[in-house]
Amino acid sequence: MNTIRSSRLRVRAKITSDFGGSDAGSDARRVDGSVSLAILDRPRNNADDPAPPRPGGLRGFGSLASLLLGQRPLRVSSLVEPRQRAKSSAAKSEFIYARSLNRRQFLGGATAGVALFHLLPGGLLRGADNVSRNEKINVAGIGIGSQGGSDIDGVAGEGHNVVALCDVDDKYAAKKYAQYPKARTFKDFRVMLDKMDKEIDAVVIGTPDHTHAVISLEAMKRGKHVYCEKPLAHTVQEVRALMSAARKFKVVTQLGNQGHSSGSIRQICEWVWAGAIGQVHTVHAGCDAFREVYSQIRNLDKVNQNYEVPAGLDYDLWIGPVPFRPYTPLWVPWNWRGWMPFGTGAVGDWFCHVIDPAFWALDLGAPTSVHAEVTDYDPVKHGLTYPPGTKITFEFPKRKDRVALKLVWFDGVQRIPQPQDFPADEKAPGIGAILFGEKGMIVHGSHGGGGGHLVPDKVMDQFSGKNAPQEKIPRVKNHAWDWLEAIRNGRQAGSDFSYGGPLTQAALLGAIAVRFPGQTLRWDEEKARFTNHDDANAHLNPPYREGWSL
Repeated sequence: MNTIRSSRLRVRAKITSDFGGSDAGSDARRVDGSVSLAILDRPRNNADDPAPPRPGGLRGFGSLASLLLGQRPLRVSSLVEPRQRAKSSAAKSEFIYARSLNRRQFLGGATAGVALFHLLPGGLLRGADNVSRNEKINVAGIGIGSQGGSDIDGVAGEGHNVVALCDVDDKYAAKKYAQYPKARTFKDFRVMLDKMDKEIDAVVIGTPDHTHAVISLEAMKRGKHVYCEKPLAHTVQEVRALMSAARKFKVVTQLGNQGHSSGSIRQICEWVWAGAIGQVHTVHAGCDAFREVYSQIRNLDKVNQNYEVPAGLDYDLWIGPVPFRPYTPLWVPWNWRGWMPFGTGAVGDWFCHVIDPAFWALDLGAPTSVHAEVTDYDPVKHGLTYPPGTKITFEFPKRKDRVALKLVWFDGVQRIPQPQDFPADEKAPGIGAILFGEKGMIVHGSHGGGGGHLVPDKVMDQFSGKNAPQEKIPRVKNHAWDWLEAIRNGRQAGSDFSYGGPLTQAALLGAIAVRFPGQTLRWDEEKARFTNHDDANAHLNPPYREGWSL
């Protein structure tokens, strides 16, 4: 056993170096009454799934550590109670790294594992034993074979009712069906909503990107609260339609960028707002993982091979609103992420996680222009899939409290460059971002800015520990809890569609720019169109196939 210590917490953790495992997704909830530990994102554990850890989600604690820290995967498989703090507060929670560790301590050895946890007040830990029967929300899961299954587990973990499960693929969903035997099962979300309208309060949507909008809108029309995985939609017009519907039907919404509910993203915002690094003028961000998933160029010549649709899969319903293409296991059940008719590539899958801290802290809104550079990619020959690497530059206009700034996104073989004056013992994150300011930098990983720290060390010292900025943003237990409590209390969740919509839109504008490499696309936010490129505008609202509409 390795003992990890800080001035505020003692955790004993057995460290291993594999990707996940049977205990990788469990929360350490038994605590001393005032504090608890919870893993940032409950991962999926599906031993029969041959796919690698899912992009944009978290399969195990080991993958979380490697994504956030850029080190060998670590897994904490056993925990003991934290030492009770002398002056604990039931109204506050703290992100351990930001309060207790300097950058060098964080980067060193097993201590990294501590930074992946929140320290939470016991008063926030409302589980199944603490939610009364009358308080429980009846939730249905739609698309529950992968990340959507983890999301529905989050709902159940907060003590609420899983009353229905819907998936077009019986085999892919079988384990979730078995896990929730009292839930009624369906293939078609419309049939489910028709038959169980009065029994469902809210829905969790974890289907492929291209069906997010039609399902979300149908649910909102019926007055259901909606939690939808990121990206919010597949096209810009869909994003705007969902934002409008959320306002019209007055439902509680949440985008599935789980890190938005973390303590780390709040710490980063508070650093920016306190002027820790001065005016931020540039952001470098990206994701260099899962290259074989997002770029499927090697498989383009196999797309037209004939395959039988597997038993138990309603493939026509899986295709949903987009133009029909014959079935292939190249994109079902989950490699659709790398096929542009169904997914949005690396930028669509990761932007909402990685850019979230900068988007919130800097109030980015909509860009005025987008320019993409691609590696080994011809959009005419390879347009069905995503490039092996991209560099996408977004220009954001000046706002009241900040200067105009440039955001550069890197993915695949295009990695975030090593900054000048960067510490010699630190590499630019593979998945994460660097915010460049007048006085220094903020460096962080994915999913809420995990591992966020200030560079150089003297700035970190000035704005951490007892010198940390005052907490301005309320802390929440986790993403599912925030959404469910918002429903119960008649408020909006932290990443509702008014926030998650513009965040997704920026990602989708980047995905469109990839189709026109080397060309600067100028965006008019008020008119919702590019002012200089009709061909690019055609991708803002491509037609649905017959029988489908928003």
